[in-house]
Amino acid sequence: MKQWILPLLAFGILPLWAAENKRELIDCNIIFEQRKSEIIQEIERIDEQQQALQALQSATQNVLDQKEADLKKREIALNNAQKEMEEREAKITRLLKRNEEILKQIRGATQSKVGETYAGMKDSKSAAILETLPEAEAAEILFALDTKVMSKILAKMTPQKAAILTQLLQKGPPFEEEKESQQTPNNTIPKNGENAI
Repeated sequence: MKQWILPLLAFGILPLWAAENKRELIDCNIIFEQRKSEIIQEIERIDEQQQALQALQSATQNVLDQKEADLKKREIALNNAQKEMEEREAKITRLLKRNEEILKQIRGATQSKVGETYAGMKDSKSAAILETLPEAEAAEILFALDTKVMSKILAKMTPQKAAILTQLLQKGPPFEEEKESQQTPNNTIPKNGENAI
């Protein structure tokens, strides 16, 4: 090998070859330096993207946390409103029940006073007054009376009116007016042995 090197030195090939190798080394170093700066720039770009992603994740998490806190506040407000509504509803129910009881007491007191008034009157006078009242009201007053008093008053009424009131009393409260089509008109009642058609 030394035999080859010496002629190469003699002809100046070795310095050319060494210069060529040195140039290739310099070119490689330049390429590596350029590539190194590209890699560093790429790493910096990746770092920037990673920081941006972390900032986005942080902002998203903050928004989600805020929405969850708002949702919890709304849920608490709705629960409180629902409790208030239930309490109001219970209070209204209690008031309605109490008012119904008071109304029953008032009606009972009124009925008893009216009943006492009619019970204290003569049967014929009571019968005359009750015949002029609407049938539902007359039945309501009769219903409040003692059965003995009621029977005496009904006995003093016309048979038609007594029959209508008896039917209403049999149905019981609440007393409602009979429809005219269901009532027997006065002119269709058979007279002394006549047959009704």
